[in-house]
Amino acid sequence: MDSHWKKELLSLLSLVKNKRELDELLTALLTPVEYEELAKRWQIIVELIDGVPQRDIRDKLSTSIATVTRGSRELQYGNGVFKKFYNRLWK
Repeated sequence: MDSHWKKELLSLLSLVKNKRELDELLTALLTPVEYEELAKRWQIIVELIDGVPQRDIRDKLSTSIATVTRGSRELQYGNGVFKKFYNRLWK
């Protein structure tokens, strides 16, 4: 994707003033399935950080083990962004 478009999207998201506006924007930008998948991916991260086994997450959220593993790898080898936002949300 053209980096210009990424920068523009980040600028757009930075204009959001509250949760209601963010919901409006995400609802307009994403299909209902995409929005649900985004929420599910975050839930996978929360469950992983909370120590839930990957197969239990797969079963609980009706998702593929590959999706759960991707989240796990990002937690292990990524730049820590998931833990940063988890801590902001829950601590």
